[in-house]
Amino acid sequence: MALIVQKYGGTSVKDSERIKAVAQRIIKTKEKGNQMVVVVSAPAGMTDDLIRLAHEICDTPPAREMDMLLATGEQRSIALLAMALCAQGHSAISFTGPQAGILTTKTHTKARILNIDPDRIKTELEKGNIVIVAGFQGATEDDAITTLDRGGSDTSAVAIAAGIKADVCEIYTDVDGVYTADPRIVKNPKKLDTISHDEMLEMASSGAKVLHSRAVEFAKKYDVPLYVLSSFNENPGTLVTKEVESMEDVVIRGVTHDKNQAKITIFGVPDKPGTAFKIFNKIGEAEINVDMIVQSIGKDDKATISFTVSKTDLRQALEIVKEVGKELGSSEVLADEKVAKVSIVGVGMRSHSGVAARMFQSLARENINIQMISTSEIKLSCIIDENDVERAVQAIHDEFNLSE
Repeated sequence: MALIVQKYGGTSVKDSERIKAVAQRIIKTKEKGNQMVVVVSAPAGMTDDLIRLAHEICDTPPAREMDMLLATGEQRSIALLAMALCAQGHSAISFTGPQAGILTTKTHTKARILNIDPDRIKTELEKGNIVIVAGFQGATEDDAITTLDRGGSDTSAVAIAAGIKADVCEIYTDVDGVYTADPRIVKNPKKLDTISHDEMLEMASSGAKVLHSRAVEFAKKYDVPLYVLSSFNENPGTLVTKEVESMEDVVIRGVTHDKNQAKITIFGVPDKPGTAFKIFNKIGEAEINVDMIVQSIGKDDKATISFTVSKTDLRQALEIVKEVGKELGSSEVLADEKVAKVSIVGVGMRSHSGVAARMFQSLARENINIQMISTSEIKLSCIIDENDVERAVQAIHDEFNLSE
C-alpha cells in the first residue's frame, strides 16, 4: 500500500464531466490498495471571474476580503469531487485548507505555508476515506483565511505530501509532462523523462507554467518524489528528482518565457552607497518580488537603475519608486509593460562554456534586441520586447538542438 497525493488543476475540474473523469482516475488508483489524498484547484477561469467581480464592486478590494472570496472557488471543486466519488461508491470527505491543517503567514493574497498539521487527514485516511483538500488556501494562527500566490495549489499538494510523508506526489495538469519549451509556441519541443529540482525550480521561476516554484522548493527540501502527468491521457509523465551526475551531459534542459513582466527605470539617482537600499528596501517592505536589476553610471555622479517586477505588482511598485525618487532627487521614473523574459536553464551550464554567446547569437540572427541580462549558475535570462517572444524562444530552441 502506498500513500499518494494527487493534485488536479482547474482545467481538470472545470465541468461535471471532467470532475467525474477525475473521480474515476482517483478510484482506479485507490482500488490498487493505495491511500489517497487529492488536492484540487478552482474550476478553470473561476478565480479570474471572482477577481473581475471584486473589481466591479470596488476599485481596490481589501486583501482580507479578496481571500474570503477567492477561497470559494476551490471549495466548490472539493465538494463536487467528493460527491462524484460518493456517487461511484467510494467514501470521501472534503476539507478546506484550514480544515486540513494548513498554517500560513498573514500576508493576504500572497501567503506562504508555514506548517501542516497532518492529524485530521491521517484520521480520515485510517477510516478508509479518500481525502479531498482545497488547494491555494490556508489560515493564519488567528484563523483568518488566506490564499497563496497564483498557482498555489501545486504548493499545497507538495506541502501536504511532505506533511503526511506521502510516497509520491502526482501533479495532474493539461500537459503530459515538462517540455523543452512551451508546446503552444514551439513547433517541435521534446518531453523530458526526468529533470532536477534545481532545473525545474529555475524553469518555474522564469515562466514555465507546468509547476509552481514554491511547490518545487518544498519537493526539494523534503525530498518528495514529484511527477507531472496529464489529466487527459495515460502517457508517462516527467519525474522531478534529485540531481545526478549524468544530468550535466545535457547543456540546456529547456527554454522558458514569461510575459508577466514589467520594467521600471529610475533615472538620475545619486551614485553613492545606500541609494539602491533605499529603493529596494521600500519595495521589499511591500512584499513585492524583484526579478532582474541593472544599474548603469552616467555623468555627474548620477546612476540609472532598471529592474523588473510582475505586471500585477507594477502599479504598487511604481508608486513606491516615484515616492523614493522624490527623496533621492531622481530626474524621472518610467515603466514599460511591453517586455518579456526569455531564459535558458540547465545544470550543464556549469561545465560548458560559450552558452551565453550562442543564446545571444540566436537572438541577433532574429534581430531581437536585448534590454537586460541576468545570470545564475544554471540559468541565463534576457529581457526583450514582448512582441519578439515567440521568435526568440523558437530561435534559442533550434540553436541548442533541443528537439533531438
